[in-house]
Amino acid sequence: MEHTWRWFGPNDPITLAEIRQTDATGIVTALHHIPNGEVWPIDEIRARKAEIEAAGLTWSVVESVPVHEHVKWGGPERDRAVANYAQSLRNLGEAGLQTVCYNFMPVIDWARTDLRWALPTGGYALRFDFIEHAAFDVFVLHRANAEADYTADELARARALYESLDADALSVLAGTVIRGLPGSEESYDLDSLRAGLARYDGMTADDLRGSLGAFLRDVVPAAEDAGVRLAIHPDDPPRPLFGLPRVVSDADDAQWLLDAAPSPANGLTMCIGSYGSVPTNDVVEMTRRFADRIHFAHLRNVTIEADGKSFYEDGHIDGRSDMVAVVRELVLEERRRAAAGDAAAVIPMRPDHGHTLLDDLQRRTNPGYSLIGRLKGLAQLRGVELAVEWGMDAAAAPEPAA
Repeated sequence: MEHTWRWFGPNDPITLAEIRQTDATGIVTALHHIPNGEVWPIDEIRARKAEIEAAGLTWSVVESVPVHEHVKWGGPERDRAVANYAQSLRNLGEAGLQTVCYNFMPVIDWARTDLRWALPTGGYALRFDFIEHAAFDVFVLHRANAEADYTADELARARALYESLDADALSVLAGTVIRGLPGSEESYDLDSLRAGLARYDGMTADDLRGSLGAFLRDVVPAAEDAGVRLAIHPDDPPRPLFGLPRVVSDADDAQWLLDAAPSPANGLTMCIGSYGSVPTNDVVEMTRRFADRIHFAHLRNVTIEADGKSFYEDGHIDGRSDMVAVVRELVLEERRRAAAGDAAAVIPMRPDHGHTLLDDLQRRTNPGYSLIGRLKGLAQLRGVELAVEWGMDAAAAPEPAA
């Protein structure tokens, strides 16, 4: 696999020179300063690509070209935003970029309730606590009819938690949930979040799926013409939040998406942590089933807590998902592609949501995007991949002559 690293551009506290030292060879980034729905100018794409190459690295994956909210709920800017998206894909293809990761999550991108959850080792991890989320949704945000989305027990626990928190703690919780996390170009306060959610009032999963299908039918032909592979990222976490539907959450959703626009240009980002944060998803089977349409892999791991809805970011090889088996399926797919002469035989992967460890405890990094924690994850994943490759080669080697 190609070993890549998420970089948030010139304002990222982790520099390209530091990334070079991790032994990653590819960069995963975007033009985060371009407003959602606008065309990415080819000159700016080429300038960012040249900056990365001057550091001895390759711009391997675009993550993300954000999908404008009007595309999702059918607003008046929908057609313009889709046309601009298609043009951005053409510009990326012209500049030599071939893989574009994106998501179709309404309003809120990836959601967590704690960005600095203490681990027994002394490091820190990202965490999503369902009761903390419910407390914010019902008692801080005061979303209309929010109570209907929770059981009586969950509401009672959320109320007790809310009443136990002082103003500072509630402010931290609210800021964590609604802040513009790295990779999310949208950010909110309580009023704008309520307004954003209100646009989706009455929208069902089928409605959102219809918007996604229409989007794919409009942009996949442009991706094909540009030589670009689209790789949708799953919902994170893969369950409805704030009353919003989610439509990229499990194997059935992935199959629907691939069938909606049957083209090699329409594919998946296999995010093991996202799919793996609900107990019903078998990420090894999903990797095997969809291998030929996986264009990018996020190899992170989570541990699901006792309620089945809360989770924390575990070590890359320490969580609930069998990362060795996942890597084996990806390596098998790479070998199948290489044997078939596929020009895209190598699958880019990256470590994701690393722990805050060691020197990262004293330096500024984006939540989940530490230097040392991701370096540790990349080293673990590289070791797993090498062991898998060695095992396959050894199994295929002829028996030595007697």
